[in-house]
Amino acid sequence: MQSQLEPEQERMLVEGARRDPEAFRQLYNHYFPKVYAYVSYRMGRVGDAEDLVAETFLKMVEGLDGFAWRGAGSCAAWLFRIAHNLVNDFYRRGQRTEEAIPLDELPELRASTLLPEDVILQKEKFAYLRRLIGSLSPRRQEVITLKFFGGLPNKEIAALLELDERTVASHLCRGLEELHRRYVNEVAKEGSSR
Repeated sequence: MQSQLEPEQERMLVEGARRDPEAFRQLYNHYFPKVYAYVSYRMGRVGDAEDLVAETFLKMVEGLDGFAWRGAGSCAAWLFRIAHNLVNDFYRRGQRTEEAIPLDELPELRASTLLPEDVILQKEKFAYLRRLIGSLSPRRQEVITLKFFGGLPNKEIAALLELDERTVASHLCRGLEELHRRYVNEVAKEGSSR
């Protein structure tokens, strides 16, 4: 399935998913990789991420009858809002642990043909990126995670976080600039310590 659903296709699938398991399966197959990437990045543990993704889709099924389609991307915004709230509830309950998700557990890499040394390098890069993103403000972390791990466009991020679209763009721009600046500083430190 394509990376973005056409508005009419999304509307028809949402309407159909209320009564047709095949339509729900199509929605699930379309959104699962994005929701899983987003939740797994935020959670840090495979088991916790899998549980919350399953709970996200269960809440979607339970709420389909009350869901009002509001145009392109409204289903994605609703689904990510569910995931976002579940992750935040998980943290509030104090169930967070620091075990990181192995990079090869992400669906995109399970199917890849990377050599073992490339997988190790990818894991190191991912851990480094995770640390850099973790140094940003919580709002910028959320915006960047939704954009690059969840694959959401700015408009959907704005709807999900109840922000103006320009504010989302600003958080992305400033967050990426900050990440770049921190990366350059760390590389410079490493170079001067050799």
